[in-house]
Amino acid sequence: MKENWETHQLAGLIVVGGEGSLSAARDLWRDHQFKLVGIPKTIDNDVCGTDFTFGFDTAVSIVTDAIDRLHSTAESHHRVMVVEVMGRHTGWIAAYGGIAGGADVVLVPEHPFRLSRVCDRLTERVRQGRPFSIVVVAEDAHPHPDETFLSEEQCNAIYRHSRLGGIGEVLAAEIERCTSMQTRVTKLGYVQRGGSPTPFDRILATRFGIKAYELVKAGQWGEMAALRGNRIVSVPLTEAVGSSEATRRRHLSHSRGLLG
Repeated sequence: MKENWETHQLAGLIVVGGEGSLSAARDLWRDHQFKLVGIPKTIDNDVCGTDFTFGFDTAVSIVTDAIDRLHSTAESHHRVMVVEVMGRHTGWIAAYGGIAGGADVVLVPEHPFRLSRVCDRLTERVRQGRPFSIVVVAEDAHPHPDETFLSEEQCNAIYRHSRLGGIGEVLAAEIERCTSMQTRVTKLGYVQRGGSPTPFDRILATRFGIKAYELVKAGQWGEMAALRGNRIVSVPLTEAVGSSEATRRRHLSHSRGLLG
């Protein structure tokens, strides 16, 4: 990277990306004095120091639209619909998409779930005269160790570091087994990562770009453009992608406030 930097005679670099890209930018700035500025872009919204990353709102919009569409079949056929969404180690997409779409159960990585409580919720809805439900589960959501229904082989297949996915299918099978309710699963997958950005994301990306340009012009290296409330500010890259424990505490705090 040093050789490429010198070959292209770079005066500075704006790094646009998520936790992985920005962690690399932090290390290059902190340890090798590369002149870098960061912009947070990830659908997972798992970058500290900013309220939102661009890409997140678009992904939530896609999930919400999918849940709205699945409601029709769930209600008319009296079924449980399990919707598996992205979210590597974080439940932002599941939480926001589930709440916006009116899901009945939302399962996130930050809080291991108990299958018994999920099934109790679904059967209670039947007793209330609502024989259908929507369950949103993040791809990295785990069952509670006290009530795990996954074999070691299933765990290894679902929670691979290189590619998460598959918890929705196993969860749907367990729900149907425990409740006798017809259950179907929809895995949205990469459809969440593409398509036309929402107006919010387009404007946020533009505002981040302007701030990044201002940081470069002022020589404020090692900073990242961030959204705080309605204001665009800058935060140190070391704060934006700090320790994994700090990131975990942030996700736990926000999910508790969001989900109660």
